Amino acid sequence: MAIAKLIISFFLSIGQILSPVVAFVANGGEGAFFTEWSETDTFDKDDYIELKKTPGEDFVVLNLTDVQLNDEEIYDKEGIYTETLIRKLVEEQKPDLITLSGDNAWATMAYIELIKLIDSFGIPWAPVMGNHDGQRCISEFWAAYLLSQAENCLFRFGPKDMGYGNYIINVTENDHIIHTFFMFDTHANDDFVKEDGSTVSGYDHIWDNQKAWYKWAVEGIAAMEGKTVESTAVMHIPVVEYENAWQSVKMDSEGAEFGVIDPQYSEIASGRRREAVCSSPVNNAFFTLCKDLGSTKNILVGHDHVNDYSVYYDGIRLTYSVKTGFGSYWDGDMIGGTTLSLNSLGNIFVESHYVDLEANGFDITDE
Repeated sequence: MAIAKLIISFFLSIGQILSPVVAFVANGGEGAFFTEWSETDTFDKDDYIELKKTPGEDFVVLNLTDVQLNDEEIYDKEGIYTETLIRKLVEEQKPDLITLSGDNAWATMAYIELIKLIDSFGIPWAPVMGNHDGQRCISEFWAAYLLSQAENCLFRFGPKDMGYGNYIINVTENDHIIHTFFMFDTHANDDFVKEDGSTVSGYDHIWDNQKAWYKWAVEGIAAMEGKTVESTAVMHIPVVEYENAWQSVKMDSEGAEFGVIDPQYSEIASGRRREAVCSSPVNNAFFTLCKDLGSTKNILVGHDHVNDYSVYYDGIRLTYSVKTGFGSYWDGDMIGGTTLSLNSLGNIFVESHYVDLEANGFDITDE
C-alpha cells in the first residue's frame, strides 16, 4: 500500500518536482537566488524578516528537528505517526513560529510531503539545512527552492557563498526589535587542516564569511535599536562547546560521554546524553564571537538524535532540540519537540516536550 501511494504521489507531484529544475535553467543557475552582501553595506529592513509579537503575550517558537523521513517511510507508519506527532505538538503548543533545525527530510517525496504538512498549519515557519538535506533527492538547491516557494515558509537563500538558507528573523513589539533569530546553514562535511599541519575530515561548521555576516547583522540591529538586542542562533550541527558544557555538569559516576546531569547543576542544566557530540573536529570560534558580541544567549541545534540536554554555559544556553518523529535513529523516550517562549523583555525560556508513544497508540519499535 505504501509503495503504491508513493508511486501515485510521485506522478501527481511531477510539476512540483520539476519546478526547481525549471527555475534553475530559466535563471542561468542557482546564483540568481542568493543575495549580494558586503561588510560595507548598511543593515536595513530589507536584510531581515519581521514578525510582530502581541504585547503582553509570550511569542512561542516550536522547534522540530531531524524529522528525516525517507520515501520508503513517508507513506508507512513511520510517516503516519510522525505527522500525528507534529500535529499534536502544534495543537498543544500553539506556536507563533515553527522552526526546523535541519535534516528535515531525506528524499524527494518526503521533502514535498513535509513542506505540505508544515505549510498547512498556516503558521510562519523557518527551516535551516542539515547535513542530510539534499541527499536522496535532486540536489540541495532543489530542496531549498521548494522551501522558498512554500506559502508560509520564511526561508531565504541568503547571501551567496555561505551555503543555503542563512537569514534573519526579527521579532518586534511596539515597533521595536526585541529578539533576533539567526538561521544558519552548518553545511555537511569538510577536510580541515590542524595546527600541526595534518588534515582531518569531519562535520562542517559555520564558515568565516558567515561569522562576518553575523557580526555585521548584530551590530546593525544594535545601531537600529540603540542597544544590543538579545538573539538565538538556530543551526543543525553543534558547536564544539556542547562537549565542554556537558563535561561541566555531568554526573561523574556516569562516565565521560553518556549519562545524566548532576543534580547540583539542576538550575542551569537539564536533559540526557546518549551519544557523542558530533561537532566539527576543529573549533571555528563562533561561540567565542557570540560571547564577545553579547547578543546571542541561546544556541539551538539538532543532529545528535539521542541527546536532549540543555546547559547554561559561559553565559549562553546550549540546547539540543528534542528529536521529532521516526526517521533515522531515535529513542522512544526522546521523541517530541522544543519550545522557546519569548517575553516582552526579549528573554527566552526553553522547554523540552515529549510525546508518550504508548499512551498515544504509536505501536513502533525503537531502532
